Amino acid sequence: MTSLHTNPLFERLDAAERILVAGAGGGFDIYAGLPLALSLIHRNKRVQFANLSFSALEGLPLDSWLAPDLAVITPETSPHQLYFPERTLAQWLALHGYPGAVHALSRTGVQPLRAAYRALIERYDIDAVVLVDGGTDILMRGDESGLGTPEEDLTSVAALAAIEGPDRLVVSIGFGVDAYHGVSHGLVLENIAALERDGAYLGAFSVPRTTREGALFVDAVAHAQEHTPDHPSIVNGSIAAAVRGEFGDVRFTSRTSDSELFVNPLMSLYFAFELEGVARNCLYLDRIEHTHLMRQVSSAIEAFRDEVRTRPPRRIPH
Repeated sequence: MTSLHTNPLFERLDAAERILVAGAGGGFDIYAGLPLALSLIHRNKRVQFANLSFSALEGLPLDSWLAPDLAVITPETSPHQLYFPERTLAQWLALHGYPGAVHALSRTGVQPLRAAYRALIERYDIDAVVLVDGGTDILMRGDESGLGTPEEDLTSVAALAAIEGPDRLVVSIGFGVDAYHGVSHGLVLENIAALERDGAYLGAFSVPRTTREGALFVDAVAHAQEHTPDHPSIVNGSIAAAVRGEFGDVRFTSRTSDSELFVNPLMSLYFAFELEGVARNCLYLDRIEHTHLMRQVSSAIEAFRDEVRTRPPRRIPH
């Protein structure tokens, strides 16, 4: 049991010296873990970055690969690719004097992704893993009215759930951004309450703009938007706007021109959990266990959804 004046997530990470911060859902998810990772670096922790990648990794040279489905990305990697969040983050890290390497994990099924995570953990002797989701669909059990885009997130959860040794945690930031993908955030709150009863919820905390890490995160998101103008991250753009104190239908990209955003202070909150509890509460995790391809994961989830009775959306009555 912890004291009220301490943070349960950071207490769990106090004993760790070598920490892996990994984006669960691909794309720019690793940026959602940047404030946390920078805070750990500023406390003299040795932090490695990783991300499930949507980039074209197949054309990388042989010396970029540390293991099958695991590549190390530097600021100079693959300059011909315009969309490459891992490289863009590596460039920003180097620009600000941080170690400029981000590990890219291939977008695969559970079995090869687990092997890649094992190789990464062994390579750096990792003693704690923080899996990060920009959004909340990593918390979907599977019987909700809408799941968002859970394939990559829950593949990452399943891959790490069976790796013993390092402490494994999940953090979610960007409460509300998944409404566009059909997620009921009333059900998200219901799921968080269930994780609390299960003993897996480690509380929540905000990323204020007045902190060093908050300011650096806002700068990193602006840098990414500048270097990926055709496909900036809506999730991290929304989170950064919330950190800046903006509210409502904030415009930072033409990608949202056909929808109305609701940027608000809840988007800048980290919700933290034990990964084993998140895995335990997912109703279909066993069905994706033996997958090798992401399309197998998608098919397994679709088959489960055909069988399950779904919970209707829950309105937040405030």
